[in-house]
Amino acid sequence: MSLDVSPALLEQAERGEVDEADFVDCVRTSLPYAWEMISSLVAQLKVDGGEFADNQTPPPDEQARGQLLRALASDAIRGALQRHFGVRLAFQNCHRVAVFPLDSSVDERLTKFTSVRGQLLNQSPELRDC
Repeated sequence: MSLDVSPALLEQAERGEVDEADFVDCVRTSLPYAWEMISSLVAQLKVDGGEFADNQTPPPDEQARGQLLRALASDAIRGALQRHFGVRLAFQNCHRVAVFPLDSSVDERLTKFTSVRGQLLNQSPELRDC
């Protein structure tokens, strides 16, 4: 799953610095499933409060799964999304995405979510081929 980079954005990159808002817009339009997933989790976190908001529903198809993997496996994309939404993103498997506030009071919960133990406890036979 690649980004759909406009000629204007590519030209920016070739000249030097890229406006991050333009990059984020490229991510939004290129990876709509991932964008919607993260946007909805950020909204849920703001409405419900708490330590984090996460998704536990598998993507509807391989294209959607690929978008999540692309968004969260790329340091540049993940970092831009975190800065744009003002959250920390965590990812356990092909669909379990979580958003955590920047507030250091949830650091312990984030550490648990991203720990080896947390990863192992989030496994099941249904997820082995995701």
